[in-house]
Amino acid sequence: QVQLVESGGGLVQPGGSLRLSCVASRIAFSTYDMAWYRQAPGKERELVANITRGGNINYVDSVKGRFTISRDNAKSTVSLQMNNLRPEDTAVYSCNAHRPMTTYWGQGTQVTVSS
Repeated sequence: QVQLVESGGGLVQPGGSLRLSCVASRIAFSTYDMAWYRQAPGKERELVANITRGGNINYVDSVKGRFTISRDNAKSTVSLQMNNLRPEDTAVYSCNAHRPMTTYWGQGTQVTVSS
């Protein structure tokens, strides 16, 4: 059974940092494009950042310069370093693995930015 397990969420003050990690099991990790999505209460899910199997990276404009996505194929892990967090970054963050005809999701981890 394929699993994507996120960790690293929590409560942080504005301006603080968190590092999210997602470990994948039972998939050929290096053949998947990986992404982080988030969904805030009452809002639609949005793509935060993605990194293709070839290493190409994209970010939503609101996190550019603050968030960094990376992947370690040897450890089947994708990470999201989040700096200078803002209250509007509060959401459930979910890991996504995608290749043609196949998509997997993690269960999500809560990130709350509040003083």
